[in-house]
This record gives sequence, structure tokens and C-alpha cells, in this order.
Amino acid sequence: MAGLRAKNKADRHQRIVEAAARLFRTQGYDTVKMEAIAAAAEVSIGTIYNYYKNKGDLLVAIVSMEVHEVLAAGERVIADPPRHAEKAVAKLIANYIEHALVYLSKEMWRQAMAITTQQPDSPSGVAYNELDEALARQTAKLIRKLQTLGLMQVGVDAQAIGEMIFNNTNMMFTIFVKQEAMSVATLLARIRRQNRTLVQAIAA
Repeated sequence: MAGLRAKNKADRHQRIVEAAARLFRTQGYDTVKMEAIAAAAEVSIGTIYNYYKNKGDLLVAIVSMEVHEVLAAGERVIADPPRHAEKAVAKLIANYIEHALVYLSKEMWRQAMAITTQQPDSPSGVAYNELDEALARQTAKLIRKLQTLGLMQVGVDAQAIGEMIFNNTNMMFTIFVKQEAMSVATLLARIRRQNRTLVQAIAA
């Protein structure tokens, strides 16, 4: 019985997050009301408020869903990376960037960034920062894997390099979401160019 209750709870949570993501993308974050999300998810408004205090919390939950899928895909890259340092880093970063607009539009990302910047100590702000830290750790994990494969110098600080690569990616992604006209292809090309010098300098 407990297992069934947990499954039903997880199903409701998934329906709510997916409904919110769909409505935010198609109608705009500011326009959508919590009542509309409840109707689309086929749950009561009270059920939504059992999970989330406001739309901001729900938006960060969508970010969390997106990032956890990206992290899972990133682990597959690390398990079997391209046998070339620059290509391996580019593949992991492309995985991050290309998935970023699956659930969220640029407008939704701007809203999420604004919420977590204005309220850094709120549960949403803390959760958002933890997701960034998880992605930075995964980038560093790739660097360590490349070291074990003999593709990067063993003496370099893998954690520091991973953080540098991710932090730059994060900064470029922020510029990307601010500029509606910038394409994913343009963003990836710029990040690859920026990473190339660093990766070539520490490649084995």
C-alpha cells in the first residue's frame, strides 16, 4: 500500500511539472495561472500547493527535471567518451546546451534566473545553485576520466578545470537566454572556440 501511495504521488508530481512546462512554453510564464496548471494536470489546486508554494517553485522544479535528465545523459558520455579530449568536452557541453530548451523556453530560463538571483536563500534559490554545482562536478568528473585514459595531463587540477569549463558555459548560456536571436548552434560554436585553447593546453 505504501508503495502504491508513493507511485501515485510521483505520478501526480510528474503530471504537474509536465503540465506547467507545456503551459509556460506555449502561453508564457506570466500569463499562466496555477488553476490552469491544476486543470491540465488533472489535479486539484490544493494538490499543487501541497508541492509548491508558488509558480517560481514550480518553475525551478522544471529546471530540476531538465538538469537531472542532462546529468543522466552526461554519465553516459563519461562512461564512454570520445578518445580525443577536445571532442569529449564538446560532447558533454553540447549535451547540456542542446537539452536546455526541451522543457524550458528562453523566457522561462530568464524567469528562473531572476527568481533565484533575487531570492538566493529561498528553497528555490538553493535548489538552483545545487543543480549548477552538480553540473560543475560532472564536468570535472569528465576531466578526471580523460586523465585516466591518458588524454589529459595527470598533473592538472581536474576539479578546477571542470569548474572553469562549466562556469564559462554557464555564463555563455546566460548571454544566450538574454538574446532571443542567438541560436543554439551559435552558442555551441562560441563555447567550443573558448574551450579549445584551454583543452589543447592541458591535453596529453
